[in-house]
Amino acid sequence: MSRKYKFKEKDGAYFISFATVFWIDVFTRLEYFDIIINSLDYCRKNKGMIIFGYYIMPSHIHLIFRAANENPSDLIRDFKGFISKQMITAIKENNEESRKEWLLWMFKQAGKRNSNVQTHQFWQQHNQPIEIWSLKVFEQKLNYVHQNPVESGFVSQPFEWKYSSAKNYYEDDDSILKIDTNL
Repeated sequence: MSRKYKFKEKDGAYFISFATVFWIDVFTRLEYFDIIINSLDYCRKNKGMIIFGYYIMPSHIHLIFRAANENPSDLIRDFKGFISKQMITAIKENNEESRKEWLLWMFKQAGKRNSNVQTHQFWQQHNQPIEIWSLKVFEQKLNYVHQNPVESGFVSQPFEWKYSSAKNYYEDDDSILKIDTNL
């Protein structure tokens, strides 16, 4: 039996979080952030991912989205799988990565614990999609997403975090990823 949470309404909007195994701070280099941003952009343009909000922190991502093709589970599975492969490759090939051996060892250890993984496991498997069923829930989740870097002490104002949709809502000209602001 699957331990994963399920997307009940295939055409619904969802808040979802996914974290690296062991909550490892992986997203610490620009090229790692760029992998996530480029993948979100690709999914938005080519896979029907409608993005309402996001942020990328060193160990996890929060996303508010809807799947235009009514396939949220497949969309997130493919997104996470692609990111996993890209990140493992990027870490292996990054001569500047001082934690390379340790990171790869940790991902390999996580993979050994999971019969569904052949070598390295990058993401924790437990997603908990929360359906956005009202404007109040949407605003609550979007506020949480945008306040997270502030609460973590990385920035003073939400729009100061480069890897967040807060810039899209505050000052659209300077954002690194186009989003869909109409729910």
